[in-house]
Amino acid sequence: MVEKKSGTYTGYTEARKAANAKYEAETVERISLVLPKGKKAIIKAHTEHTGQSINGFINEAIDEKMEREGGVDHE
Repeated sequence: MVEKKSGTYTGYTEARKAANAKYEAETVERISLVLPKGKKAIIKAHTEHTGQSINGFINEAIDEKMEREGGVDHE
């Protein structure tokens, strides 16, 4: 039997899953995005090349467009 050291990662527990779900419910909103076939792969390739997440890229694009158009404060 292998002994685990104190503080060793034990995996994604049910308690961690519940904590993550509670955090997300309190702090984020989700939106569904529909794209033409193949566009997701193009966006993914671009974000991998720039070292950015797809989510970060989309949020940045939305913020930049709203700022250019004088939209409401997004912070």
